[in-house]
Amino acid sequence: MEASSGYKDYVAGLMAGVATVITGHPFDTVKVKLQKYNTEAGAVKYKNGLHCATRILQTEGVKGLYRGATSSFIGMAFESSLSFGIYSQTKRFLQGEIDGGKPQPHAIVPSAAFGGSIISFILCPSELVKCRMQVQGTDFMVPKSTRFSGPLECALKTVQEEGLTGMFRGGLATLLRESVGNAVFFSTYEYTRYFMHLQLKGASSESSQLIDVGVGIMSGGLGGIAFWSAVLPLDVAKTIIQTTPEKNHSRNPFSVLNLIYRRSGLRGCYTGLGPTLVRAFPANAAAIVAWELSAKLLGIRRDQ
Repeated sequence: MEASSGYKDYVAGLMAGVATVITGHPFDTVKVKLQKYNTEAGAVKYKNGLHCATRILQTEGVKGLYRGATSSFIGMAFESSLSFGIYSQTKRFLQGEIDGGKPQPHAIVPSAAFGGSIISFILCPSELVKCRMQVQGTDFMVPKSTRFSGPLECALKTVQEEGLTGMFRGGLATLLRESVGNAVFFSTYEYTRYFMHLQLKGASSESSQLIDVGVGIMSGGLGGIAFWSAVLPLDVAKTIIQTTPEKNHSRNPFSVLNLIYRRSGLRGCYTGLGPTLVRAFPANAAAIVAWELSAKLLGIRRDQ
């Protein structure tokens, strides 16, 4: 579907990552807070996502919603660059020359899963820092001795106290989330894009630019919802593994999910679903639109 483009695939992917963080980070902060505090033993700390967001705005202002955004920008920029770049080039290799026909799952699924598994090694340490920064807000009494002044201090303290391997706490959960989630995301994106363009084939050339943006919004947004609907339990486990202060806490995501299920049922495994899905559509729509527009500006050809 794409013409040969080399490094341009990665540049377009980087722009997608920047768009994702700008659009989706506030929702992600709410999601992480819910996953951290509402799954712990004892009383539920937040009633819902709106209550959580309101508390953050009251105690920290808008700045609180972007807590941890620095590491998120760095992580998402590299992650999206590699994710979209590896996906595009691996799919091109598996399906051969440019093909404007129906999406080919034998090329889409392994390409997406492979890209997801690679980026998990970058995402894991950056998300660990992001999550630890996000849960230390002033809306709860977090001991000052455990607070971090910034992402760099968080990373340095983690390495000092847990070693270099501490930065990769939650690695298995991240690997599973990204490989499975990416396969779901790109499959949903490719099929939605294909069928929407099929329906809009007769549209005038004057409106083609607007149609491309509209298709990008819908296919990216639906892809994001499909991603998180499929892998949110793994993300819940990852958040708990990365933010728990106990060094000997289980790092097996399935053991963590089993504990949550026994304590809170299936609902507990999907903690943060509301803000996650609210974030998923605009953040992933922005990512796809940024990716496709950047690809077009860079001269990467995609047949409809």
